[in-house]
Amino acid sequence: MNQQPGEKPNEIIVYTDGAALGNPGPGGYGIVMRLGNYRKEFSEGYQLTTNNRMELLAVIVALEKIKRPQSQVVVYSDSRYVVDAVEKNWLRGWVQKGFKKVKNVDLWKRFLEIYPQHQVRFVWVKGHANIPENERCDQLAVAAANAPNLLPDVGYLEVKNPGGLF
Repeated sequence: MNQQPGEKPNEIIVYTDGAALGNPGPGGYGIVMRLGNYRKEFSEGYQLTTNNRMELLAVIVALEKIKRPQSQVVVYSDSRYVVDAVEKNWLRGWVQKGFKKVKNVDLWKRFLEIYPQHQVRFVWVKGHANIPENERCDQLAVAAANAPNLLPDVGYLEVKNPGGLF
């Protein structure tokens, strides 16, 4: 595995993508992680969810997989929703306003638990632009969404069906 231009040898490189077939519909996320010559892939599928939830969940799961505190991490994502929320400080404003009128609060709160544990930099990449690792994440996410035995996205279901009324 060759180091890409601008990458530092001790940085963990993370590519993430999310997919939802129908949005909402069955969904999944894909993750490719690299550190030096090591490379790992992860994916998971959910019964009913949204694309934005899967984009954000991919980043969360990737950061949760990193065991060394204060690791230098570069996350490449084609999700403006995720990248801009962090890089343009939207998330800070959402927190200050108590997440009023913000979707996916459960995931953003989970993100805020893991994010400070590392030194994370986000880089937006254009989706479907022949970036090999991003394309692989897309394949993983779509395959996960199409897999049998999908998990329930409990956070999504609780928002759509508060208190389990139906």
